[in-house]
Amino acid sequence: MVANDQVKILIVDDEAGIRDILSRKLSSAGFQCLTAPDGKEAMKQLKSGQIDLVLLDVTMPGKSGAEVLKDIKAKYPDIAVIMVTAVADVQIVISLMKAGAYDYVIKPVELAVLLFSIGRALEKRRLILENREYQLHLEQKVAQQTKKIRQSFLNAITSLANALDAKDKYTHGHSQRVTEVAVAIAREMAMSEETIERIELAGLLHDVGKIGLSEAVLNKPAKLTAEEFQLVKLHPGIGEHILEPLIEDREILLMIRHHHEYYDGSGYPDGLSGGPTTQEQGGTAAAKDGPKRLSPGTMALSVADAYDAMTTDRPYRPAMTIEAACAELERGKGKQFCPDMVDAFTRRQVKAAKAI
Repeated sequence: MVANDQVKILIVDDEAGIRDILSRKLSSAGFQCLTAPDGKEAMKQLKSGQIDLVLLDVTMPGKSGAEVLKDIKAKYPDIAVIMVTAVADVQIVISLMKAGAYDYVIKPVELAVLLFSIGRALEKRRLILENREYQLHLEQKVAQQTKKIRQSFLNAITSLANALDAKDKYTHGHSQRVTEVAVAIAREMAMSEETIERIELAGLLHDVGKIGLSEAVLNKPAKLTAEEFQLVKLHPGIGEHILEPLIEDREILLMIRHHHEYYDGSGYPDGLSGGPTTQEQGGTAAAKDGPKRLSPGTMALSVADAYDAMTTDRPYRPAMTIEAACAELERGKGKQFCPDMVDAFTRRQVKAAKAI
């Protein structure tokens, strides 16, 4: 409980005698008291000082007590207001309580009744303020815990990406580079921050399904056989399966599953396209329960993945030059790659070159 001498009360009444009597009675009980003859003066006093409670007369010339109550609750919702009325009209009292009054007392005011009402109003105010403070701290704690959980999740993702890099020395850093390029494309395309965040996670993990492939296949210093390539084509689905228990966001999982789909619908594993719907192109049955088109994020990831693959040394071929890789992307527009994403990549390359 707050001590009376720490509580500041504003008494609002158009009758000077009543203001004086209430002020003396409450001051003798230890409260700090201020007075105002009308609503206009009351609002000035509320603006200039920290008031805990207002005793507000219902019937005043100019703005009525009900109107002043409305102003107080609009500008100073944490201030407790007790209405003082000469008429015990139930309907008026109910309307005032609905408007935000904490309590009401009847004139002529008895000190014991007034002190009881003030005590009850201040206790209610204290509980409301404490509950708000608790909720604020609770939200802060939840936000902090959410941040910790997210960081832990990102650490787990990084560990998975590092595990893949350790398994396939030729793709060391591939996931990070793909992520950076895909995010640059997404920003060039003015995608939302929410989509970009999904692309970042999907980019880091898009090849995690290769953990399920043998190193003999991953590091084979020659072209893969048809059978071996069929095994490699399983990695998007394996990655999705590995990550399903960890990632609730279905869009991220689908980016991982579909990063080897082609714009014209001839990729794998579901034969989705970025143009006309899969049904229009006779897509595979696997796509029936999923999306009918590739998402913009997936198509950005596809361009980034192909570019980095072309410009990285592989066991069976040396890296292409940047110029040659860009030419391949141009040739693949409308077939393997979304034309808009390739154009965005090219613009990004031009901007990066000018910045050097």
